[in-house]
This record gives sequence, structure tokens and C-alpha cells, in this order.
Amino acid sequence: MNKSTSLLMSMGLLPASLTLLAGLTLSGCSQDVPKQQTEQSTMQSSAQSSAQSTAAVESSLCTQAWFKQVDQQLISGDGQGHGPDLGSDEWQSVIEFKLGVRGDTDVPNRHSMAWCAYVQQKLSQ
Repeated sequence: MNKSTSLLMSMGLLPASLTLLAGLTLSGCSQDVPKQQTEQSTMQSSAQSSAQSTAAVESSLCTQAWFKQVDQQLISGDGQGHGPDLGSDEWQSVIEFKLGVRGDTDVPNRHSMAWCAYVQQKLSQ
């Protein structure tokens, strides 16, 4: 036993000192828990936000509004009001041609969400 410990014991303060020390140690640790929880919560919120954003983009694909937007960018018609029906197989073929990917093996099957996502990705490049 050292002199400090002997002095605290003789004064009856050793148990109180140990309690105080334990309390300080634990309170220091408890501050890390909320920080970790906050970081985890932030990461979960970010992941949820990203998933919601992806879901929102996917839900806007392959709709009439999306077909119109794509057609405004790539123009499938002849400029005189003649052209394939938006979203039809013929229209999708024209869109692939305009993108320079018709016949490529990496183009997903037409009339699928994957095809629309592929076209959207090409338009965004």
C-alpha cells in the first residue's frame, strides 16, 4: 500500500474515492456511446436517404413522362410528327440506335426496368 492509499484508508475516504473514480471513468465512457450511436444513426439515415433516392429515380423510369423526356433529348421522330409510339419496341430500337448501342450485348432486354436504367445512365454520361 502506498502513502496516499494509507492516508485515505485512515480517514475513511478510500471507498468514497474509489466510487468517485469509478463514476468519472464510467461517465467518460458513456460520452462515447451517444457519439457512436449518433454516427450509426447518421450512417443509417444516409443509407435510407440513398435508398429512397434510388427508389424515386427507379419509379420515374419507364413511365410516359420518362419516355417523353428521353424522346425530347434523342428525338425519335422525323420532325414532321411521324415516328414510333413512345415506349414501343420500335421506339426503343430507335433510342438504342441514337445512343449508338443497338445490337450491343450489354444492352438489357427491352421493356424492362433495367433497359430504362441503362438508357438513363447513357443519357447522364
